[in-house]
Amino acid sequence: MSVPQAHGGGELGDLEPGTRQRAQLRARVIDIALVALCVVLALWTVWSVVGLVRGTAGWAYSVVACVLLAAALVARTAGVRRRNLRPDR
Repeated sequence: MSVPQAHGGGELGDLEPGTRQRAQLRARVIDIALVALCVVLALWTVWSVVGLVRGTAGWAYSVVACVLLAAALVARTAGVRRRNLRPDR
């Protein structure tokens, strides 16, 4: 079995601090975490609004869910924009 190689024909480098692969990995992990947070908050928002309509939940839960979802979406959008503005290292 052969060793996986990059497009340039050389071996893949280690994920040492300061390397480009390490920065890309960190950005990808943060992106996945923010997407998961947005999904959980969106589900909580829908659940609390449905509960509010049915009369089984308080309005405070709906407001908190909406505010947290908005904050997470703003953070995600700002992170994506900031990443796109930075030149590659």
